[in-house]
Amino acid sequence: MIRNEAEYQEANERLAEERKRYETHERSLKEAGLTEEEIKRVVDPLRSFHLQLAEEVESYERLKRREFAEIENLRGIGHLLISLRIALGLSQRELARRLEVHESQVSRDERNEYFGITLERAARILDALNVRLHTKVELQPQEELLNSF
Repeated sequence: MIRNEAEYQEANERLAEERKRYETHERSLKEAGLTEEEIKRVVDPLRSFHLQLAEEVESYERLKRREFAEIENLRGIGHLLISLRIALGLSQRELARRLEVHESQVSRDERNEYFGITLERAARILDALNVRLHTKVELQPQEELLNSF
């Protein structure tokens, strides 16, 4: 996950470099006389890395536009907290200052995507970000509930 502008710029540069490398490699394989199937087998790992990096860049750009994925049953709350900080343009240092903790604590928490965070701590982070999170409860029909066991 891209967490700041410096990482975003670096990822964009890597993406451009990887695109050139991929195209050059594919062209040289064609010139060497490999079949389309052989070329595909060789370049698929490069393509996979390229697509993953492109998805990370696109995901960061969505965050900057303040577009967030929905979370269900609080799964993904850690990722959402990181996303909110990024979308608001706050550094980890600024969030740490607002939470009155050391920056290394925020860095460590984000690296672990706030794994095991308490609801109280999540609420404190949301308050520090000045964000209101609304929930919607949907009860399963009784029939579905009985069939799920």
